Amino acid sequence: MGKKLVMAQKRGETRALCLGLAMVVCAAITYYILGTTVLPLYQKSVWTQESTCHLIEVNIKDQEELEGKKVPQYPCLWVNVSAVGRWAILYHTEDTRDQNQQCSYIPRNLDNYQTALVDVKKVRANFNKHHDFNCFSAPQVNETSVVYQRLYGPQVLLFSFFWPTFLLTGGLLIIAMVKLNRSLSILAAQK
Repeated sequence: MGKKLVMAQKRGETRALCLGLAMVVCAAITYYILGTTVLPLYQKSVWTQESTCHLIEVNIKDQEELEGKKVPQYPCLWVNVSAVGRWAILYHTEDTRDQNQQCSYIPRNLDNYQTALVDVKKVRANFNKHHDFNCFSAPQVNETSVVYQRLYGPQVLLFSFFWPTFLLTGGLLIIAMVKLNRSLSILAAQK
């Protein structure tokens, strides 16, 4: 009976040790993936200065109003604000500015023009309700654009690294408990 109990205990310890090691390895792989994808985007983001924006103008530019320029196939919302003591163009996110510098907001549904127009009108109505809001600007003096929402801010970085840290801590705790259990069972067997 005692020998079967020891064998079962060793199998359980081995399985727990494998679980702990697998958790640590998964956490290390996740840290590597996040370190090569999310961390560079966070470091590249220049929109670090939080400020208050005051709405100056918001309008929808249709295709015919953007003469001589590369025309988007969706309604274009254009928002001008006053931020950090200067006039600026508001973009929804960092990616909005990279995708189309003529538009402050790119609608979600680009397949149907009328659905996109309804979405843009809804966003315009929200801006007309709230004239003062928080925005993010770049610390450069000559920057004439601000963003409404940061995609790669400190909260995103913290949230991204929370679960791998939790996984790593859990794996290390399982390994430590198995090692502690082994040492206590050896001490008990010697007495």
